[in-house]
Amino acid sequence: MTKKTKPTFRHLIEMGMLDKQAIGYLFQNAEHFLTSSLEKDALQKTLSGKVVTNLFFEPSTRSRHSFLIAAKRLGAIVINPDMSTLATAKGESLIDTIRTFEAMGTSLFVIRHSDNNTADFIAAELSSNASVINAGDGDNQHPTQGLLDLFTIHRHKPNFPELKVTIIGDILHSRVARSLIEGLHIMDAQTIRLVAPTALVPNDVDQLGVQVFHTMKDGLQDADVVVALRIQKERMQDASIPDPNKFYQQFGLTSESLAYAKPDAIVMHPGPINRSVEIDSSVADGPQSVILEQVRNGVAMRMAIMDCLLT
Repeated sequence: MTKKTKPTFRHLIEMGMLDKQAIGYLFQNAEHFLTSSLEKDALQKTLSGKVVTNLFFEPSTRSRHSFLIAAKRLGAIVINPDMSTLATAKGESLIDTIRTFEAMGTSLFVIRHSDNNTADFIAAELSSNASVINAGDGDNQHPTQGLLDLFTIHRHKPNFPELKVTIIGDILHSRVARSLIEGLHIMDAQTIRLVAPTALVPNDVDQLGVQVFHTMKDGLQDADVVVALRIQKERMQDASIPDPNKFYQQFGLTSESLAYAKPDAIVMHPGPINRSVEIDSSVADGPQSVILEQVRNGVAMRMAIMDCLLT
């Protein structure tokens, strides 16, 4: 395989910063790390001496630990503070905290925050040559999740223009959905469908280049890729949280509803999974599920991104 040209970008804030060539390079790099490091349980030294600081102002299990493992597998020094003990919890400004870690020699900040555009704000305020990765900001963007999802799709169904991709659930509050939709467009996917109750469809859906459906039968017809999303209660008012049982009856991904998709369709979910709310266990653990593969691919993709930014 011909080695693709390395793209040049300092930060990864949103999917729109990338083009098809850059994503192709990251696919190739992630595949390299998947086979040379993860499968062989080997450590790399490409980031030896580099300091990676993970600042997660929102709770996270998968993303936080995925970034932690990725950085350590590349040989980096990783700062992974407990946010409740940081000085920001005692009144220090966010920028003062960033300045402190810059002074400690941080080469890369990985930022997750509940407010939209926080990573972009931090990147603009840096006084050093450090890079920033947006690990999720509010309901705006989650580019590394979008990239690992695209990579997972690519490994099973690489012909993006021919794919029918269906995304189900809480689209309104999902930064994962926005990044994936944007990434699919970059890769020239022609058919992107959203399936959700009206209340969980974004107001700007007409600008997203997607088809909207309100029944599983219509939205899943002949789908190649099916992505289930969780209901993000933490971003909703109590009065707007759907009843879990009613949601499951209408929009839960079950064996019966999955039958509308193609027999070889893959099933994805960014996690955490709410079983019997957005997805049935028979599907989440079934032969079409690549959910745990997404988690594994996430480490490889984040290694690829860090390596691209810092070498």
